[in-house]
Amino acid sequence: MNTYLTGRILLGRLPKGGDLLKEITRVVTENGIETGTLMVIGAVSKARFGFYDQEGREYHYKEVDRHLEIVSCSGNISLLDNQPMVHAHIVLADEDGNTVGGHLAEGTVIFAGEAYIRELKGEKLVRSYDKPTGLSLW
Repeated sequence: MNTYLTGRILLGRLPKGGDLLKEITRVVTENGIETGTLMVIGAVSKARFGFYDQEGREYHYKEVDRHLEIVSCSGNISLLDNQPMVHAHIVLADEDGNTVGGHLAEGTVIFAGEAYIRELKGEKLVRSYDKPTGLSLW
């Protein structure tokens, strides 16, 4: 485990109609954040999220083309190939309270999004290939 100090905290609204993962990545990149944590609440017009098949070592994606509430979206920011990478998971609820979720993927369209991004100061988290899992981990 590493120890970090809190750097800047960014709090703001993400643009309606934007791609949730791309917009978070844009904010992180524009602000030069290389290590951090994030949370998002709000709603989406449609969603795309993944599940990692541990035996097949590949992501399988699901798309839900309806309006959903973001019950929880949290993740971290690290470096992959010297570029900021946002790794987030999302839980979404429908009008009946049924939930779905997984690894946040491009294709999730924002209806309303309020983001909290916390920069961390200390050793940079750098992702590299992890042979036992088949993933890029820090």
